[in-house]
Amino acid sequence: MRVWFLYFSGCPNAEPTLKLLKEAIREEAPDAELESREVNSEEDAGRYGFLGSPSIQIDGLDIEKTRRKDSPYYGCRIYRTEQRSSGVPAKWMIVDAIRESSPLLRRKPVVGILIEVLKQVS
Repeated sequence: MRVWFLYFSGCPNAEPTLKLLKEAIREEAPDAELESREVNSEEDAGRYGFLGSPSIQIDGLDIEKTRRKDSPYYGCRIYRTEQRSSGVPAKWMIVDAIRESSPLLRRKPVVGILIEVLKQVS
């Protein structure tokens, strides 16, 4: 799993978002590769599918499913949920995207996970 953290210099939400992202990776996908990319222009935004600073992509997909088809945007980003709007994504958004990217991490009852592991071992 490849995780990209995209931001522009001076973004006040970059540091708290990166901290939250590292925490989610440590808990959910410790083997994931994390790469930070500084986005310096509208051209970079288009190249990377940047949707504002900060953005997180997992295996090339933005963590906000509803925005994946949005046009690139070189500016500050706002994450919206039913509960709040913030420049820092909710941790559950990051966790859900990690789980979506990895079939073994998708929400399943513990018994379902054990059955999958046993099938792979046998």
